[in-house]
Amino acid sequence: MIDFHSHILPQIDDGAQSVEESIEMLKMLKNQGVNTVCLTPHYIAMDESPKEFLERRDEAFKALKEAIESCDEELPKLLLGAEVYYYPGICRMEEIDTLKLENTELLLLEMPMAPWSEYTIREILDLINSSNTKVVIAHIERAMGYQKRGTVERLIDSGVLMQTNASFFNMRKTRRTAFKMFNSGLIHFLGSDCHSVKHRPPRIEEAVSAIKDKFSQDAVDEFFEEQKDYFE
Repeated sequence: MIDFHSHILPQIDDGAQSVEESIEMLKMLKNQGVNTVCLTPHYIAMDESPKEFLERRDEAFKALKEAIESCDEELPKLLLGAEVYYYPGICRMEEIDTLKLENTELLLLEMPMAPWSEYTIREILDLINSSNTKVVIAHIERAMGYQKRGTVERLIDSGVLMQTNASFFNMRKTRRTAFKMFNSGLIHFLGSDCHSVKHRPPRIEEAVSAIKDKFSQDAVDEFFEEQKDYFE
């Protein structure tokens, strides 16, 4: 099971605030059946350059790896990436490849919770076409209500992938929509989007259990099996 979206790296954004908390979150995910965790701290271009971000990320990852080496149990495999906040002109960012998920062409892109203009949509598509990038829109459930009908389907038809948070399935008020999207093939990745042990802990097991109860274990297995193509 892959957790595609997390804020586990210590002291780099609003996620884990210590190495100890990072380790505890990884243990929680392991106990929930997760074997691969994508580390996706926030990257905001207006705040720093990619080089500055990557230096901070590498420092945080080094501290985490040192703690893992002294850990008395095997933890999930870690993949370095970023949650990149969209900005006008992003399709012309020269360093975009450095922000992709490690050893993949996948770029986790956080979009504004506002209506997306045709210019914005075109930039997403240009990003795919100009840099061989497989764009994955982070927690699409947060922004899709602001968009014109059919926008999500249009983007998917053009090659954009969609990630939803576990909370989309865990919350009663959104679960029906989550099931509908899952059944229609509109969800490609699931993420805990965990930020801490107590306030925003990983709850991905609960979401997977809800999917299994609604559909089947085969549906869950097929969902995660299809993701493997993006990591080869």
